[in-house]
Amino acid sequence: MKIKIADYPTFDKTLFKKQTREKTKEMLKEIGKLQYKMYGQNKYSLLIVFQGIDASGKDGVTKDILKFCNAVGIKIHGFKKPTDEEFAHDFLRRVHEVTPGRGEMQIFIRSHYEDILVPSVEKYIPVKVIEKRYEQINNFEKLIESNNTKVLKFFLYVSKEAQKERLMERVESKKKHWKHKDGDWDTRDKFDDYMGIYEKIMNRCADIPWHIVPADKNWQKTYFVAEVLLKTLKELDLKWPKLVSDKFL
Repeated sequence: MKIKIADYPTFDKTLFKKQTREKTKEMLKEIGKLQYKMYGQNKYSLLIVFQGIDASGKDGVTKDILKFCNAVGIKIHGFKKPTDEEFAHDFLRRVHEVTPGRGEMQIFIRSHYEDILVPSVEKYIPVKVIEKRYEQINNFEKLIESNNTKVLKFFLYVSKEAQKERLMERVESKKKHWKHKDGDWDTRDKFDDYMGIYEKIMNRCADIPWHIVPADKNWQKTYFVAEVLLKTLKELDLKWPKLVSDKFL
């Protein structure tokens, strides 16, 4: 079924804040236990991809879901504009070298999808080159999953109004000045263009499904991500490894 972003909410009116936060906390505790077991077993790995327009809350949800996880086995990589060195190679080279090893949970704050998204809107790469990248990404993600790595892809869907509020917080709050970039406001002027490309991405790179997360409120965003993450970890065949010893067996 074709995905239409406009059909999805940026805020879920059916949820109640207090109960949702309590449920989220319990889920996060369980995620922490299962993440550590995955690391100990050293068989499976997890790649979590967070995509969303500026100020959709990618950093915040990353911090939230790791609240009860063990730092051992956790890796985070934020993708920025490619360097000259990265731009000189195929676009997936810089991505492949930071995919998770066995036992690891790797989080991508932005990802390989930026190499379709930004050049499509800003038009600095030929269309025929970008068109090839959709299937190249599908094949890349299948390759990753063939190595016992589960890939979870989240689109943090924030409304244009909520985005403006968050961008203004970066101007008005001294604690958030470091987050401010004038370029984010230029991107905001192309909000609809970016949403159009995101919709195209989610329909053409859907071999591994996308989870569209209402992101206007942080407590809802964390809840929905935690729900998917916990379900995924439970579905893995996670077991503590047996004792390996010549002295105690």
